Amino acid sequence: MNPSWLIQHATLRDMSLDDLPVIVSIEQRVHVYPWSRGNFTDSLKGNHVCKVCESMGEVLGYFVLMLGVDEAHLLNISITAKYQRQGLGRELLNAISQIARDRNMLRVLLEVRLTNLAAQALYQNFGLQEIGRRRGYYSSANGREDAIVMEYAL
Repeated sequence: MNPSWLIQHATLRDMSLDDLPVIVSIEQRVHVYPWSRGNFTDSLKGNHVCKVCESMGEVLGYFVLMLGVDEAHLLNISITAKYQRQGLGRELLNAISQIARDRNMLRVLLEVRLTNLAAQALYQNFGLQEIGRRRGYYSSANGREDAIVMEYAL
């Protein structure tokens, strides 16, 4: 099946506990330091906005969004390796922004690894701006890695 056709026909739905075996498997393949099943379980139980993007029964990507008083914090956004760099990340960011607007949020925040240049480029092209840094935020092969804090004003 043509990846661009699958992306064009993708739908977004709520994540459930039944999705976690597939989600955790994707997470382990696309991240050097993946979230655990427990991280996703806690997010679901914590009533975060957890969504799965799928097409023809195949999971293409997912995200976890924590809503605060007036801001949405994107905790995780991941695209299956074979669907990366095909516009799906931007589509998920559009969905995240719409969810945040619908819930009367003023901005979307996220952290991104200092070394994750591809994600930074996606976020910048979408309109997110760097507003700060978090020292030693992420685990890395060399100990800890800084995070860039980015914001998208709604």
